[in-house]
Amino acid sequence: MSAPVLMLQGTGSGVGKSLLTAAFCRLARRRGIAVAPFKGQNMSNNAAVTADGGEIGRAQALQARAAGLDPHVDMNPVLLKPLADTRSEVVRLGRTDRGATDLPWRERKPRLWPVVTEALARLRDRAELVIAEGAGSPAETNLRESDIVNMAVARHASANVVLIADIDRGGAFASLYGTWALLSAADRALFRGFILNRFRGDPALLAPAPETLQERTGVPVLGVVPWIDHKLPEEDGGPALDAGPANAPAIAAAAYPRASNLDDLDPLRREPGVRLRWVRRARDLAALTAPPGLAAIILPGSRNTLDDLRWMKRTGLADAIRSLATDGIPVAGLCAGYQIMGRRIADPAGIEGGGEEPGLRILDVRTELAPSKETRRTRARITAAPPGWLEGEEGEIVAGYEIHHGRTRAAPGLQPWLADGPRDLGHADGAHWGCYLHGAFRNDRLRTGWLRSLGLRPDSAGWGGSIDHELDRLADTVERCLDVDAVFADALRRPAAARS
Repeated sequence: MSAPVLMLQGTGSGVGKSLLTAAFCRLARRRGIAVAPFKGQNMSNNAAVTADGGEIGRAQALQARAAGLDPHVDMNPVLLKPLADTRSEVVRLGRTDRGATDLPWRERKPRLWPVVTEALARLRDRAELVIAEGAGSPAETNLRESDIVNMAVARHASANVVLIADIDRGGAFASLYGTWALLSAADRALFRGFILNRFRGDPALLAPAPETLQERTGVPVLGVVPWIDHKLPEEDGGPALDAGPANAPAIAAAAYPRASNLDDLDPLRREPGVRLRWVRRARDLAALTAPPGLAAIILPGSRNTLDDLRWMKRTGLADAIRSLATDGIPVAGLCAGYQIMGRRIADPAGIEGGGEEPGLRILDVRTELAPSKETRRTRARITAAPPGWLEGEEGEIVAGYEIHHGRTRAAPGLQPWLADGPRDLGHADGAHWGCYLHGAFRNDRLRTGWLRSLGLRPDSAGWGGSIDHELDRLADTVERCLDVDAVFADALRRPAAARS
């Protein structure tokens, strides 16, 4: 018998669906329920790589961890990775679908809807409960016919739907009522409750609004979840890089428009002695050179490397970074950032529109983009530690994952510092280094060694343990605010006919 589906939807994007789904997954796992997360279609440039080399949304990978599972492409069968304001790469079951990518948005459903339903069916066959996440709002009437992620999934699975609003934004009750009012009677019948998320203050002050909302909709408010400061990876955009002691030298991260896989920075953000700051213009960098000073610059990944490199040049950020690198400020490049650090990036196959672009010339490497995309989990070996950083640790294994188009070659004499067998994955020149390995900073010895080389004082706590600690803390908070057992019991006792 197919497992029932509990679905968390939202009144809009960014209301906290992803984290609450992770919390519900952890809470179900604590109760001995074999649970699996699911999101039919996600849009994010922050991707994770599964064991078989498929790409899924970072949020679903975190939810899988909360559920005690290894991430699988069935958990996020369709991933959209924005290439520009009006164009996205379509990743279907973990691999690029060029045919779907070239289709207009409204013509994709016949191609993708069967992929969503078949992936959900496989999960329902393996689990006792599937916790599905919606996207944006289910009440966008202009998207209803092309929907493959919200009420289309809920109707298909006869799901129990819980609707979430971010009360910190204001207008939460109107958003909940308006979403409910715009849906059909059949869709409304699937609603089991509302959740008010990110509340700051005394919940007693909300009366009589929850009661009034239930009187008008017949749907109860299940609970009020407070604002939770957490250190879990953020799915959309980058983490808020405003933490850290004011008297510590800063690490600057370039915030180009198509920056991706920004969860690479989360292990640094967690470090209590590290002050991280986004930079978008040359003047942002100049401001950080004032005391207590600038310790290093990070160039993160990008989903459109050439466009982001050209953007850096237009804003003056490229010249400013190159000048500071010449003056001795260490620069680290991750994936596309590694490519940007080189002498030139060529795109002969037109992967990102074609052409060539000179890089920052910090590393003597050259990159040629290729149609095939490398997506894999990787255990690379340190072959030659950069001076002052991890000295004596050659041969140490560094775990992470790769998502990139192209191959980077070094000039004669520039030796790799990171390799996977015959594949060179990173090069260094003095204090400047780059690599193709996403997740490098999750490796505790690598992260702490680099931070010490900058004169900073890293925390000795392991990164992996901190993620599970944060997931447990999130789940504990949700459990205090909601009758979670009642929610699970309602979902699990659905009639068999409703589970087909």
